[in-house]
This record gives sequence, structure tokens and C-alpha cells, in this order.
Amino acid sequence: QVQLVESGGGLAQAGGSLRLSCAASGLTFGNYAMGWYRQAPGKERELVAGLSPGGRSYFADSVKGRFTISRDNAKNTVYLQMDSLKPEDTAIYYCAAEWRGTTVGNPDYWGQGTQVTVSS
Repeated sequence: QVQLVESGGGLAQAGGSLRLSCAASGLTFGNYAMGWYRQAPGKERELVAGLSPGGRSYFADSVKGRFTISRDNAKNTVYLQMDSLKPEDTAIYYCAAEWRGTTVGNPDYWGQGTQVTVSS
């Protein structure tokens, strides 16, 4: 059974930082593109960042230069480092995995989500 378990969400002030982690189990991690989506109240879920097995990354325009994504294949974990946070980054953040994907545009698996709240 595949599980994606997020951690690291919480409350931050504008301009601050948070680091999200997603621990994966039940899959061959190195064969999956990993990424992060977010969904704010009243809005559609959107892809924030993705990282292919080969190291190719994708970032939404709204987070370029502020967020970085990385993976540790030995720990089956993907990270999202979020710097210079803005109130509009407030959302539930979901970890996602796509088999042999590139940008995680069509995930096969989802995590349960972790809340990120940025105060002004």
C-alpha cells in the first residue's frame, strides 16, 4: 500500500520560511516524479513544484525564486523549502507522486495534506 505522509506545515509570518517533508512508502521511490500541490479556500488545486527522477524540476511562476524542491532517494523523502512566504501562499499543501513522470502533472498517488498559514 502506497503512503505519502506530509509534515512540516504550520504558521509562519510573511517573509518567513517553512520546510515541508513528504515520506513515501510502498513504492519504488526512484521511479517516481515527486511534487507538491496546494489548494487555497475557494480555489482549485494547483501544482506548485515537481521533481523528476532524473532531477528535472518545475515551479509555478508564483513561487519561482522563493521555493525549492529536493529529494533524498535514500530516505524516500521529498522536501519543499519555502522562503519569503506571502499570505497568498496560505493553503493546504499536498504531496504527489507520478510514476516516471516529469512535472507530476498527473499524479498516481496523493498525501493527506498539511496546512500552511502565512500571516501578514
